[in-house]
Amino acid sequence: MLKSIDPATGRELAMFPEADESAVEAALERGWAARHGWREAGVGMRAVLMRSVAGVLRADKARYAALLTSEMGKPIVVVEAEAEVEKCAWTAGWIAENAERLLADEPVESTATESYIRFQPLGVILAVMPWNFPFWQAFRAGLPALSAGNVMLLKHSSNVPQAAIAIEEVFREAGVPEGVFQTLLIGSARVEGLIADHRVAGVTLTGSEKAGMTVAEAAGKALKKTVLELGGSDPFVVLADADLDMAATVACRARNQNNGQSCIAAKRFIVEESVADQFEARFAGAVAALKVGNPMDRQNQVGPLARADLVDELERQVRESIRLGARPLVGGNRIHGDGYYYEPTVLANVRPGMPAYDEETFGPVAAVIRVKDADDALRVANDTDFGLGSNIWTSDVERGKKLAEKVEA
Repeated sequence: MLKSIDPATGRELAMFPEADESAVEAALERGWAARHGWREAGVGMRAVLMRSVAGVLRADKARYAALLTSEMGKPIVVVEAEAEVEKCAWTAGWIAENAERLLADEPVESTATESYIRFQPLGVILAVMPWNFPFWQAFRAGLPALSAGNVMLLKHSSNVPQAAIAIEEVFREAGVPEGVFQTLLIGSARVEGLIADHRVAGVTLTGSEKAGMTVAEAAGKALKKTVLELGGSDPFVVLADADLDMAATVACRARNQNNGQSCIAAKRFIVEESVADQFEARFAGAVAALKVGNPMDRQNQVGPLARADLVDELERQVRESIRLGARPLVGGNRIHGDGYYYEPTVLANVRPGMPAYDEETFGPVAAVIRVKDADDALRVANDTDFGLGSNIWTSDVERGKKLAEKVEA
């Protein structure tokens, strides 16, 4: 059974049976049967339906936002849950406006009578998506894939089954034909079997490194295309000439958005020694002022983590980092009581060998790392196995651009 649990209270919201083999087989057959008709529908007709998807999302934005908040805990406020739904709608509209241009044949000079590059759909795409942005992760995979003429099977994270069902309903209500976008309520153990199925042409995953390796291995064995986006531990570099007030304000928002559960969030705050005291004081003050509580309350800025085990893991990382010498400027503890809460935390004196330095912390925990100068900052920024994004704070734009080119993100 797949359970939907409100992380703000720990209360079970709903329970869904996992799809059996006959249901999965039927979905594969529907997708396989739908692929030719969807491909032949053409870019223009698919664009019409993408606009319809945007309309469906906007018409019921409040309900979808409330679903995201209740099922995974993101704050209901305009810049969080509501923004996620709007971002999906905006993307659907943008793709509708630009798909024909992006998918047009590209002429190529050659000695042949005519040469060109043509973009053609693969067929049935399996999308294995995470819980942290339940709508956005699925729509950002599904919208371009469908617009290009593919059909999609969504295997969403097992703790957001209501969101997974709602996403399929959005496409259906928008008029997308049967079989073009389907949700499979199944566990992770069955993903490899789907990848091996001859009807699945490719797979995309957003998730952990471990999940990415498993999917990549299965796809490699079957010689199928993959698109993977995995974890991140982004550097947020603050140089001595930076606007410290602005940097600290943005750092607080960047680390605690979505309750700190974003793979591309800033996590390592690398600060030149000469301004570290000032930055730490401003940063810790901003984090201490955050209001934590039920994400349905619009006064609160940080809600719970999505699952109980995520709090356990974050607590382990922080405790071990403190044992090894890290110093909590604010926070540093689990919040006991109903729900899965952890205090927004800033750790100073973070060094290599600590979980806060070496690992991705998936929650409201920031690691401040002091460095001697810009070259040292660059060394620390690149001292990680993670990628995704980065940013550099300086009043010298040209210097910042040159440094940014050397960040291996």
